[in-house]
Amino acid sequence: MYNLLYKELRLAAHPSLYVFLFMGALVLIPAYPYGIVFFFGMLGIFQTMMYGRETRDIYFTALLPIPKRGVVKAKLLLAAFAQLTELAISLPFAFLRTCYLAGGNPVGIEANLAYYGIGLMIFGVFNIVFFPQFFKTAYKAGTAFIIAMIPATLGIIAMETLVHIPGLGWLDGIDAASLIRQIPLLLAGIAVYAITWFSAYRLSAKRFSQVNL
Repeated sequence: MYNLLYKELRLAAHPSLYVFLFMGALVLIPAYPYGIVFFFGMLGIFQTMMYGRETRDIYFTALLPIPKRGVVKAKLLLAAFAQLTELAISLPFAFLRTCYLAGGNPVGIEANLAYYGIGLMIFGVFNIVFFPQFFKTAYKAGTAFIIAMIPATLGIIAMETLVHIPGLGWLDGIDAASLIRQIPLLLAGIAVYAITWFSAYRLSAKRFSQVNL
């Protein structure tokens, strides 16, 4: 597993993927739809898969002494690394925001526990749609991205909209009481992300096993 991820990071990842890891700093912008941070986390993966198509990375990886499911695992490990690293890098910026820009975000959700919980769900939905769709052919990354972005975009819109609904203001809070109420949502996000990652891997591996490279 380590060697597969190392190969992806050194050879397969598009340079933009590393740039997008730092887009979590956007949570410092006073009035900004922070759901865009998750969009960059998905865009970097798409560009990497397109880059891999042009460099025939899938074919090269399949020639290595690993089963075909190892090719799928390598890509999903890279996706998990990129998505979780982006969120981890954003954490200190979110903390700085709550300390020095505590006036709230008039555009949408605040960078709080609910934000990260829902964001993990969005990443999970993207993964379970994008990767199985891509590995049906191991070639059509653009089609897979468009299809996966439909539910992901709806999730981002819902996340930014829910906080404006009366009675759901606690989703936008950064006070102690609101954060405590958001903990189950964060835990649910972690669970959904883990389940969808493994489901995406199994379904993608099954489909890729039938692809003739």
